[in-house]
Amino acid sequence: MSMQRSPSRDDTLVAQPDLTINRVRCWSRLRMSSIACLEPERHPVGRMKLAMIAIAIAVLSGCSPVDSHDISRLALPIAGSDRSQGMWNLWLGAWIASLVVFLLVFGLIAWSMIRYRRRSEDEVPDQVRYNLPIEALYTIAPVIIVAIFFFHTVTSENEMLKKVDNPDHTMTVLGSKWQWAFNYLDEKATAGDPVFEAGTPERPANLYLAVNESVRFDLKSPDVIHSFWVPEFYFKMDVIPGKVNSFDMTPTREGTFTGRCAELCGLYHSRMIFKVHVVSRAEFDQHLEGLKAAGNVGEPVGAKDADTIAGLDEAENGAKN
Repeated sequence: MSMQRSPSRDDTLVAQPDLTINRVRCWSRLRMSSIACLEPERHPVGRMKLAMIAIAIAVLSGCSPVDSHDISRLALPIAGSDRSQGMWNLWLGAWIASLVVFLLVFGLIAWSMIRYRRRSEDEVPDQVRYNLPIEALYTIAPVIIVAIFFFHTVTSENEMLKKVDNPDHTMTVLGSKWQWAFNYLDEKATAGDPVFEAGTPERPANLYLAVNESVRFDLKSPDVIHSFWVPEFYFKMDVIPGKVNSFDMTPTREGTFTGRCAELCGLYHSRMIFKVHVVSRAEFDQHLEGLKAAGNVGEPVGAKDADTIAGLDEAENGAKN
């Protein structure tokens, strides 16, 4: 009968060479986990979001549409009408939203590069695919942002297009290739006679407005689409053949501004400009009296064509109904 030798202590150590090492590793992991549990929970992403929003608000809170510095006005001209505030609020909100998104995205990129950087040559980062919460966030967040922009855009548009019950002045703006004409209606300075001033590409027309007095603009065109735009008023509106567009506005500061056509309308589109003079009521009346003395009474050339253009009657009847 053969005798079997029981394993000695040396054989056990040889068979289990990594036992001591494994115990040390397990103890180290347990100790690190215990320390991690005792540490307060960190939320770097949440804190980063709050910091980015705070920075954006702090940077842009000092901006104003009437500031003398271009940067404080966010590249807009100095506001010159009572309808400027609605557009300014929308413009400022767009800048705040863009800055928050910019800082958040690039902040997260920088944080992830530092936090999850490779610390050794043989380290392989965790491979994550099909992360449903993140994919849902990437889809829902842009939709929410666009919906907020849309809501504030509609709110600002309604505020800017609000009508005045009894405007102090009424005028017809005639945009045609390639000039502007302004027809002043029912003015006391002219005893109710309509007077006008028309321009040419070589000699732009002059539009006179009385400061702090409301004006109703009726926009017409006998030929192609133009766009009535005065940058200082933060407002523009299309001038469409066959349709009378109208808006009310009150200039709030005196000065001379440059208006222009903002719709590509042909060869001399770039020369279709006009000068806006916001003046005192006395100077405004004096200008109208000068137009009447010069014989500019009635309607400018092209006004009748704008009134008889095909489709205009249908558009006016539809607006009344």
